[in-house]
Amino acid sequence: MLKTAGIHHITAMVNDAQRTIDFYAGILGLRLVKKTINFDRPEVYHLYFGDAHGQPGTVITFFPWPKQLKGRIGQGQAGVTSYAVPEGSLTFWKNRLQIFGIEFASASRFGETYLQLSDPDGLQLELTERKEGTNHTWSFGGIDAAHAIKGFGGVTLISAKPDRTADVLENVLGLACIGDEEGFLRFKSSAQLGNTVDIKLTPSVRGLMGAGTIHHIAWRAKDDEEHARWKDWILEKGYNPTEIKDRNYFKALYFHEGGGILFEIATDTPGFTADEPVAELGQSLMLPEWLEQKREELEQTLPKAEARILKEDLR
Repeated sequence: MLKTAGIHHITAMVNDAQRTIDFYAGILGLRLVKKTINFDRPEVYHLYFGDAHGQPGTVITFFPWPKQLKGRIGQGQAGVTSYAVPEGSLTFWKNRLQIFGIEFASASRFGETYLQLSDPDGLQLELTERKEGTNHTWSFGGIDAAHAIKGFGGVTLISAKPDRTADVLENVLGLACIGDEEGFLRFKSSAQLGNTVDIKLTPSVRGLMGAGTIHHIAWRAKDDEEHARWKDWILEKGYNPTEIKDRNYFKALYFHEGGGILFEIATDTPGFTADEPVAELGQSLMLPEWLEQKREELEQTLPKAEARILKEDLR
């Protein structure tokens, strides 16, 4: 059977582009690797944040749209995004979050300590120390490689039917079940980052899509050839994937798993240097060829937004 290496990216809904960039780049120190548009709604940005190159397993993306209503985290969604930081760096992160007025709490799960916090739209995040994964080479806003976020630690899924979601993780995506602890079932993949997936087993409210919620989670396929095999495999397992879509930086297909969560399979290639060099990632608005004729109109419509260094408490 096919086995995904792990999480490719996670995509969420938010209200404000600059506020999102300030939080994920200015406070968390992620690199803004791509500033483009939602291909289905070109009047809305699609912002990508990750490591220095935007490698799979490090990338969180956002659709910032001021008009969308507030969502509710619950069943049928990925509920919590976990980030991996170097061993010994949680004290640094506690201090940094305090400097910027970000409230946080501590929790333990599967032998790991987590700092739990929320972004300005209410998305739930965690930081945890991991030996796995190379240190981040991107330095921004006073965060050095010894403390910088490496990429995803994993994600917590809130399923309407946990047993069916567990079946998809294990028997469709090829993850291994490695533990059951205090209301969570844990799965693991082979990658060094984005490799742990927890299913919350305790009851939750029904999720409502909107600002402050995760839209979908994407899983890795090595290349176009493997991606085509994934489509056949998903069909064989009784699910209904979409057609393969070209997202410029990866190929994508989507399907809803049995617990109501939207899953994507995305290719590792060609990556975010497909239309701009590494040194210039995230600095300019990048458009697909079929929208270049509307560049002037879109640049006037979209709000100004850029990565900037923050120097004071945001409260």
